Amino acid sequence: MIKDNQHRAFWLLAGPMIIANVSMALLGLVDTAVIGHLDSAVYLGGVAVGSVIFDFLYWGMGFLRMGTTGIVAQAHGKEDATEIRTLLVQSILVGLSIAIFFLLFQNPIINFGITLLKGSADVKHYAEVYCRWMIWGAPALMILFSVNGWLLGMQNAMASLRLGITVNVINIVLDIVFVVYMDMDVRGVALATVIAQYAGVLYAFFIVRKQLKGQAGKWVIAEILHLEKMKNFMRLNNDIFIRTICLILVFAFFTREGATHGDLTLAANSILMKFYLLMALALDGFNHAAEALVGKAVGAKSKDLFNKAVSLALKWSLAFGLAFTVFYWLAGEPLINLLTDITSVREIALVYLPWMIVLPLISVWCFLLDGIFIGATRGPEMRNAMLICTFVFFLPIWYVFQFLENHGLWLAFTVFIAVRGVVLGVYYYRVERREGFV
Repeated sequence: MIKDNQHRAFWLLAGPMIIANVSMALLGLVDTAVIGHLDSAVYLGGVAVGSVIFDFLYWGMGFLRMGTTGIVAQAHGKEDATEIRTLLVQSILVGLSIAIFFLLFQNPIINFGITLLKGSADVKHYAEVYCRWMIWGAPALMILFSVNGWLLGMQNAMASLRLGITVNVINIVLDIVFVVYMDMDVRGVALATVIAQYAGVLYAFFIVRKQLKGQAGKWVIAEILHLEKMKNFMRLNNDIFIRTICLILVFAFFTREGATHGDLTLAANSILMKFYLLMALALDGFNHAAEALVGKAVGAKSKDLFNKAVSLALKWSLAFGLAFTVFYWLAGEPLINLLTDITSVREIALVYLPWMIVLPLISVWCFLLDGIFIGATRGPEMRNAMLICTFVFFLPIWYVFQFLENHGLWLAFTVFIAVRGVVLGVYYYRVERREGFV
């Protein structure tokens, strides 16, 4: 009965996050499907290249979500209600400052990004159009990052689920309206995203107000603007930022090199990466649960809670990794056919599908360990592990095996994911052996 209760408590956190994350992946699949059924692969290529630029700009700022979760979970474990409020506002202020920077310097940022990434003239044209529309969602997305991280740190995964589902449903409906019925091609995909993000912000403030209603604690401006506390917040986020930028660099390099093999290969890689995103976001649900539970264990100084969180996250992550491997093995081809009706793109995607079949079980370890280190606010280890994996393994392996062309690119990416798990595992062993996470 105790074990059943532990699994139930774990799933109360992980379940909503998995559903929210999978809905985000489904949004990506809908984006791909509505664009993939247009009359040319250049639309898919344009969105793929534009998405990489926004991966740098937006998901590079994902440290706001991750860093906020860990420190809020620890404040929650210490039952410090004023600190919980302070951290939310600090996170939002940092996010809005970054968003304003993006808006002010959007021209050089977008032009530089498109220059770096390869593709045909048509692909670059549609990538630029996509970026010009997408950039205006920056302030909304930064706020959503902060609020989602804060809600997860507060152990309120259901509220984060409701917020994520609301944003994604609005986005999917507008995708279909703008692209299918109004013929807005890549502009429709971008506009749907921006509108959904601002709608999400309105709902997010309602959720936060409800979460804090009746709770102790105060909004203290002196605490919010306290220089030392802000430095501590940024110090952790700097490490996670570097880690995230390296990760996005790998995805950007993957897209860029895929584009050198032609628009069709670029489009095929884009479809398979949507498969990876679906799997990654599902496994991230366990990652998020580990972040929240490990953070609470560290704040409460409970070694028992820490061990239970790690054990549960490991068991369920392995189970889901195996399930995705079987799923892509059995249903990979029908999924590809669903996402595009361009025969040549389908054929190329099938050639590289085996890489996606093996990746879920390889990816389990780095996702799990990411959650543990984020919850314990161990930023330096995450940063160093990612630097090693990117510059010591991914880039050299691609260079050595580039004669294999796109297969060499997928090989480098697969080794990168595997080594991330190994290096983080070594750091985990060292921390536990020396001083322990708790």
